[in-house]
Amino acid sequence: MNNLNAFDWLAFVLLIIGGINWGLVGIFGFDLVASIFGDMTVISRTVYTLVGLAAVYTVFPLSSKM
Repeated sequence: MNNLNAFDWLAFVLLIIGGINWGLVGIFGFDLVASIFGDMTVISRTVYTLVGLAAVYTVFPLSSKM
């Protein structure tokens, strides 16, 4: 965890945000991102896209170490 650069930290934070949001959707049917930024507004779609890109960014380095 000590060798993380700024992009690694950003991806880590975005994955936590996405995980919490999906946990809320799965357990309570409550979409936190949509409730804060609106349902499928440009900002909420940007947040969803950034979370998806963070997942892809995280998967590639992990898959190369396997």
